[in-house]
Amino acid sequence: MRDASDLPAEIAGKFSVFDWRNAIAILASVHQSKFDEILTVLGNFDLKHSFVAKGGGNKSKISRYIDEKLGALGWVETGFDTEITVDGMPNPSPTHKIDCYKDKVALEVEWNNKDPFFDRDLNYFRLLYDLRVIDVGIIVTRDTSLETVLGEVGRSKTTYGKATTHTEKLYPKIQGGGAGGCPVLVFGITSGAYIDDR
Repeated sequence: MRDASDLPAEIAGKFSVFDWRNAIAILASVHQSKFDEILTVLGNFDLKHSFVAKGGGNKSKISRYIDEKLGALGWVETGFDTEITVDGMPNPSPTHKIDCYKDKVALEVEWNNKDPFFDRDLNYFRLLYDLRVIDVGIIVTRDTSLETVLGEVGRSKTTYGKATTHTEKLYPKIQGGGAGGCPVLVFGITSGAYIDDR
């Protein structure tokens, strides 16, 4: 069975990988071409100093890079109209859009949001999995170990602080059942991805 130890060296050198409920095995056996696309995009990713030295507005340069590279391969930002019908009465269940979606695989990038965004993503993965819309949910975020590097690039701790999205905040939410039965794969960006391009 495929697991994190089977991933390419360029992934291991740049990301911590958390595999929940055999997400890697499912991707490798059922969605191999899409998994290869994700691994190629992330394997070629560098966390450049220029990406983090200045704010990115409503979408970070990290998120834009991943969205654009996957977008060129047919991944799209996607929203779903979902509702629950009780006794014939439809009750809309509004949802946010998935950053990158392709044929039953959903990928979210959480670079520097407040950590409740993880709850939103995991809940949405759970809902879409239960509705048989996705087979796996993927989150790309910061590894907690990256905090040291980010503290050296001139950004304040209020920008990249402990209350924002990073793996130490995410893993307990997954282990606590936040995604229900949905398999989840997490790529945490580590200092191995950092490139000083000044």
